[in-house]
Amino acid sequence: MTILSQALLGKLQKKKFSVKTRRRGGHKGTRSSGMLGTSLEFSDFRIYQPGDDVRQVDWNVYGRTQKHYIKRFLDEQELNVTIFLDSTSSMRLVAGKWERAKQIAAAFSYITLTSDDRLTFIPVSSDSGGRISRKGSVYGKNTFSEILNISEANVTGSFVEQFEQYSFRKSQLSIILTDGLEPLDKFEELFRKLAVSRQEVRFLQILSEEEISPSFEGDVKLIDSENGSMVNVSMHSYIIENYQNRLREHNSQLAQLCKRYGISYLFCSDQTDLQQFLFHECSAKGWLC
Repeated sequence: MTILSQALLGKLQKKKFSVKTRRRGGHKGTRSSGMLGTSLEFSDFRIYQPGDDVRQVDWNVYGRTQKHYIKRFLDEQELNVTIFLDSTSSMRLVAGKWERAKQIAAAFSYITLTSDDRLTFIPVSSDSGGRISRKGSVYGKNTFSEILNISEANVTGSFVEQFEQYSFRKSQLSIILTDGLEPLDKFEELFRKLAVSRQEVRFLQILSEEEISPSFEGDVKLIDSENGSMVNVSMHSYIIENYQNRLREHNSQLAQLCKRYGISYLFCSDQTDLQQFLFHECSAKGWLC
């Protein structure tokens, strides 16, 4: 592991996912659930009632007030986090985009484990391998490295179609990392299903600078990486401008679609500084705290 990675992990270890949901996993963790329990995190006092555990009486308060008060503590439970990484051909075709997607997925997974939450990491493609289910900070570094070095699948189909095979019923927080370059009606169908799953969903769209501002010139043959279809195009300035306008419109509509279904949306290019994104943009959006 590089010095840069070690420094990054040190910063990531101080972060947690910020969530609004009150639904939690059934196992203990270090995250306050908002309910009362037996953790060491103090909540408030209340008057002693017959039948209460006398061990919870605060005798220091009694000495000052001559009244019996019970200490109340917040319950601490784990959060079930599922991270879906688009591992289809369109994501892997551009090296910079694929590397950045893996870096962010690895960082999110590390944060989950070092927060003592439960991680399910799923690389979404036609290849069913690579799934990770773990809990505990002891797995943090190995999981971080595993995701950075995830093996590439063969030619795959649609991300949304592959995604539908997975269950997310036990998750309280699902994070989807994809380029979002599929028809909006497919995403709307997916979001509609996610909306009834009683969980928080976050959607990160990752594109390469080459996809945002193509550098192609002259006559080129464009090949769809997922279905193999081809089209011949003469790349002129107006063609590129038209493409960029349509891409901006698509991205804007995708963001609006996320908003409509209560999904938090963020955008990132492969040229965005990784630490700027993780420690500033994610925090500003309320993803991390």
